Amino acid sequence: MANYTLPDLPYDYAALEPHISGKIMQLHHDKHHQAYVTGANTALEQLAEARESGNLGNVNKLEKDLAFNLGGHVNHSIFWTNLSPDGGGQPEGELAAAIDEFFGGFEKFQAHFTAAATGIQGSGWAVLSWDPIGSQLIIQQLFDQQSNTAQGTIPVFQLDMWEHAFYLDYLNVKADYVKAVWNIANWQNVAERFAAAREKTAGLLVTS
Repeated sequence: MANYTLPDLPYDYAALEPHISGKIMQLHHDKHHQAYVTGANTALEQLAEARESGNLGNVNKLEKDLAFNLGGHVNHSIFWTNLSPDGGGQPEGELAAAIDEFFGGFEKFQAHFTAAATGIQGSGWAVLSWDPIGSQLIIQQLFDQQSNTAQGTIPVFQLDMWEHAFYLDYLNVKADYVKAVWNIANWQNVAERFAAAREKTAGLLVTS
């Protein structure tokens, strides 16, 4: 039995148009995300076979395969829910208050997040994360699917900056893609993830 499965999109392929085309969404979900699911399951199977046989010489490669592919699966699973055809506008409630507290207002947050997204060198993600150690929201650049973020931080809003996420629609103009995404950002989902992240880590004994 497969450990991981491809989740259904919570909307139709074309639901995010004109901001993201149905063609991109179909390719992105059905091909790219599926490839990460398959890769993660394959890595787990091969690690199990290595343990069973006692032949552990390939563990380093398999661990890297698992990290990359499972990262891709997790990142995309969050990304789909962070977007909505009914999205856009600005956050409200506790999420809005937190953004004001930690970034000095939504416009400053938006500018910082955009700079992080468009400044990624190569492939990766821009991520708004909850840091349980500092009890704060932070913005991170996630390279590839698994590199350059702090251990223990919890993603609440992710933007895919791999070329397959935008190139058919926006070519190499990353800034236009990021600008379009603000129109479909699902702040309700982000707020739910933010609340869950804070609640999950509220009881941890951490020091800054």
